[in-house]
This record gives sequence, structure tokens and C-alpha cells, in this order.
Amino acid sequence: MPIKLTVNGKPVSLDADPEMPLLWALREDLQLTGTKFGCGMALCGACTVHLDGSPIRSCSTPLSAVAGKRITTIEGVGASSTGKAVQLAWVKLDVPQCGYCQSGQIMSACALLAGKKKPSDADIDNAMSGNLCRCGTYNQIRAAIKDASASLTKGA
Repeated sequence: MPIKLTVNGKPVSLDADPEMPLLWALREDLQLTGTKFGCGMALCGACTVHLDGSPIRSCSTPLSAVAGKRITTIEGVGASSTGKAVQLAWVKLDVPQCGYCQSGQIMSACALLAGKKKPSDADIDNAMSGNLCRCGTYNQIRAAIKDASASLTKGA
């Protein structure tokens, strides 16, 4: 039986094994390759996507758990004002080095700012703690989150 869900605002029906990780359905079946495979154990954050607005690790989430739900990937996150602000801040501050982890970093940052427009350093640390960056761009990531926050709260 096909698994129905919404990905980046579009209805999708996947004829796949319900136990297949969402990551592989996104990358292989839907050709949305911005979400990366890192560790396969939900430890590094490279595979982060949003499930009904909350960040999850797609490498360990079976398709059966997302049936009927809304998934947002890095390809769709810029459709929201928060996603657009985060993406612009990432570019403005030249955050990525190798870039491999950055889609997961951006997805976690967007989830943080969607819930808290003016996060403290502790809020940022907590929200981003599950996302690893081998290049060590943590200072740039924090600066970009603060820049996006400032742009979102201008005049608020």
C-alpha cells in the first residue's frame, strides 16, 4: 500500500517498504539530495528535516512514521520567512567550508528560530547540539543564527 505524505508542500505517494528510512525515500525516490547521509544512527544531524515543523533525523525515521505528515527538506525550507532569513544569513556570513553538514545545520537553525525569534546563546547551543561539523564552523553558525534572528525581529 502506498505511503502518502506531503513533502515541501506537495502531496507525495511512495510505493516503498514502510521500514525504509525517510532519508533514502527523499534521496532515491524523490531525488531530493540536499539532505545528507552522515552516520546512519541519528547522531550527526546531517540528515535533519522537519516533520510537521519539528527537526528529526531522517536516517533513523521509517517511512511508516511519517505517513500523512508534512516533511520539509532543505530544498523547501526557503519558502518560509524564517528559512529564507537563515539561508540569507548563511550566505552573507559565508558559513560553510566543506558544506556537507550545512543542510542539517540550517534545518535545525530554522526550527529554533521558528519557535524562538530571539534565542540566547544557551538556546542556540541546545538546539544545535545534535549537529556536528567536522570543519568546526560553529562560531559562524552561531553568528548566522543571530543575524537571521536580527533580520526576523527588525521592527518587532
